[in-house]
Amino acid sequence: MKRAVFAACALLAAASVGGDQSAFGDYHADRPGARHHITVADLPAPYATGSASNSPSTVPRPAAAMPQAMPGYTVSLYADALENPRLMRTAPNGDIFVAESRPGRVKVLRGRDAGGRAQTVEVFASGLTRPFGIAFYPPGPNPTHVYVGNTDSVVRFPYRGGDLKARGGAETIAAVPTSTPPGRGHWSRDVVFSRDGRKMYVSVGSLTNVDDVESNPGEKDRATVLEFNPDGSGRRVYASGIRNPVGLAVHPQTGDVWVSVNERDALGDNLVPDYISHIEPGGFYGWPWFYIGGHQDPRHTGKHPELKSTVKVPDVLLQPHSASLELLFYTGTQFAPEHRSSIFAAEHGSWNRVVRTGYKVIRVPLENGAPTGEYEDFLTGFVVDNGHVWGRPVGVAMASDGALLVSDDGSNAIWRVGYGGK
Repeated sequence: MKRAVFAACALLAAASVGGDQSAFGDYHADRPGARHHITVADLPAPYATGSASNSPSTVPRPAAAMPQAMPGYTVSLYADALENPRLMRTAPNGDIFVAESRPGRVKVLRGRDAGGRAQTVEVFASGLTRPFGIAFYPPGPNPTHVYVGNTDSVVRFPYRGGDLKARGGAETIAAVPTSTPPGRGHWSRDVVFSRDGRKMYVSVGSLTNVDDVESNPGEKDRATVLEFNPDGSGRRVYASGIRNPVGLAVHPQTGDVWVSVNERDALGDNLVPDYISHIEPGGFYGWPWFYIGGHQDPRHTGKHPELKSTVKVPDVLLQPHSASLELLFYTGTQFAPEHRSSIFAAEHGSWNRVVRTGYKVIRVPLENGAPTGEYEDFLTGFVVDNGHVWGRPVGVAMASDGALLVSDDGSNAIWRVGYGGK
């Protein structure tokens, strides 16, 4: 009888699936150059499949394993023996700042030795609380401060170009929503400045998967991008309904704020797509009541119908559960011409999909500065099998020579991707 009930449920779920399910995939088909295009029409019904708990076992990098790049590109190890390297940002002088979140510090990496490794590695600041975001202020060639996004605050350090250590202690600029004690839920806080330096944006992920503030007051002002003045005053919600806007970037031409977002779980293997998108001031992106436009989350059926027509549809839908983290706009000239007008983003990888997805760096092509809706695998090869991975991309940064650097908190390393033998 139980088998019959299960079979009937499976048939009902299969019948409820909508759209082109071939638009979704997993790590088996990932390879440099593979293209993906997920549209709103491809979305299945909620619960079309079950939801899995499938966290990977992270294993040491096999002796012959290396990240795989597209033809013409070479991959080399830039730094290793790091501890939980996460977001990276490039200083105006070319130094690479990387947040080591778990030990609570920011390091600076400089130059390349004869073997291609970082020539200098120093601790810029320590004693931080799960640092993630890093930003230089004011924007431009001569910043005076380095801002760091702790999980509960934004702090800044006095800085002069070329400093390997902070010139003074941390100055708290603004408190941001967090849990008690700090660190529960989505804890990463990115920080970027508008092109003119007049506004600061801070990403704040939700506390839970899909609670609303009406049932959980801890969600107040979470799942948002907050806006501040650089001194921490003038706080307001810039955009909301963004479950976990891990990475922030500012479009170099338009000045729009862009986000790399982890969407909600437990609606099935192919719901809800993660996404990369520009966000609008006052924009609402659905969480927790709706997703990807006016699709109602069944866990909130009947709630806030007045918001349904206001939900923004993101620019680029990604394979659900990929865990999209840091993103950047490539502004260099080293890469192949067809890859220069692009966004690059790190996909940390799924933990709750039957067959895992993510574990790669993707490229989002831009035409006249706008995305086409497609994305392309750019760097793959971190998965051993469905139970084991050796690497998990987190951060992306552009070196001063135009190479792409990728932080990997699975192997505690930073990889360098160069083009044309550079």
